[in-house]
Amino acid sequence: MPLSKSGYDVIVVGAGPAGSIAALVLAHGGAKVGLVDKAGIGRDKACGDLIGPRGVRLLDGLGLDVPGAMTAGDMIVAGPTGRRVLLAARAGNDYPGHAIVVPRVGFDAMLRGAALDAGAVDISARVASLGGGRVTFDGGEAISADFVIGADGATSITARAAGLVDPARVLWGFAVRGYLEADVALPVIALWNDRARQGFPGYGWLFPGPQGANVGLGLGLGHSRQHAHRAQQQLLEFCAHLVRIGVLEASHDNPVGRLGGWLKMGLVGTRPAAGRTLLVGDAAGLVNPLQGEGIAQAMASGKAAARAVLDAPAEAADTYRRWVRATYGSWTSVTTPVHATLVGRPRQIARLASTLTAPVVGRMIAPTWAIFWNNLADGAAASPATTAAKVVRQLGRVATSQSRLRRSLRDDLGDRDDPRRLAEIGARR
Repeated sequence: MPLSKSGYDVIVVGAGPAGSIAALVLAHGGAKVGLVDKAGIGRDKACGDLIGPRGVRLLDGLGLDVPGAMTAGDMIVAGPTGRRVLLAARAGNDYPGHAIVVPRVGFDAMLRGAALDAGAVDISARVASLGGGRVTFDGGEAISADFVIGADGATSITARAAGLVDPARVLWGFAVRGYLEADVALPVIALWNDRARQGFPGYGWLFPGPQGANVGLGLGLGHSRQHAHRAQQQLLEFCAHLVRIGVLEASHDNPVGRLGGWLKMGLVGTRPAAGRTLLVGDAAGLVNPLQGEGIAQAMASGKAAARAVLDAPAEAADTYRRWVRATYGSWTSVTTPVHATLVGRPRQIARLASTLTAPVVGRMIAPTWAIFWNNLADGAAASPATTAAKVVRQLGRVATSQSRLRRSLRDDLGDRDDPRRLAEIGARR
């Protein structure tokens, strides 16, 4: 793309995984890019610190080595009574059979450093407002750019300023995490019931890490941001539950370094791009509505937004929006309505959690569960489980075809393109 005569070609707001990857790809493509973040290098974030197989593949493809990362393969899902299902990791045709675990404070610093080394300009400032091709910071200083990429999280000021988000339609989540001096063999996802014996509208986790265990609780809130405090208040109760079911020792049930953060689940309520503003990562709502994963999607969307700007600036918003539809729209249009339906039904959540982790049922569905839940069907190696996961997705599309959220997503994503063209775009993810 030709260099801007007015300032920067692109300003990327937010130097998390989405923003740093966008800035890295833009800088490698010859763009003049400013990478803005209010925090210094070494930011921390409420997160499980686990980067899924698609994220591992993307990092490898960009030649980015992650020092100190720990490999994680199989995962355990524990039900409310402690019954466990093993979700085995399997390599796909275009992704490895493992994830990695790395603390966000180091991972984010590494990605930001790579973007700056590639030529992005570090701008340490807090954004006050955006509009008219200008980004204004606290204190009144402003810079101009041809494009703005919003990578500034679930409560994105970029999304609000560009009119790309309707907070009343967003499906909100809130997560809190801490660290324990505990050895954990395999990642654990725990579905549990609270004191009223109703299903918790979310899940907790206990993940291994290179410097101890990461424990957290993610809470689905529906369209309201009220009651987010439950995650913080019930974290210790959740740790006590992990002790009761035998996956955590009682001497390690008090996490330190607790930190909370907002999630925007499953795209709904946010338009990914319009004009010369593109949203990536959490700002776009690119969070798995079934299990809260967001790092892989964040990095992939950062790369895709950057390529859209570099390859055809005049069509960047449309190109990027089509990419979002092709890669995440189809699957999310099924799973987002499921998430919304379950969040407000704690008794149904409890029954579902008990059923899925029942011994016979759990063993039967585990291979398909591992693929579908983690959105790994596209690109998975041929197997009965892969076929079953695609059948489940198709049945879900039929079942949710007339749902209000499904219609809302179609409007947000502008879902009117030729399905064959979207499939071709998705194949290049």
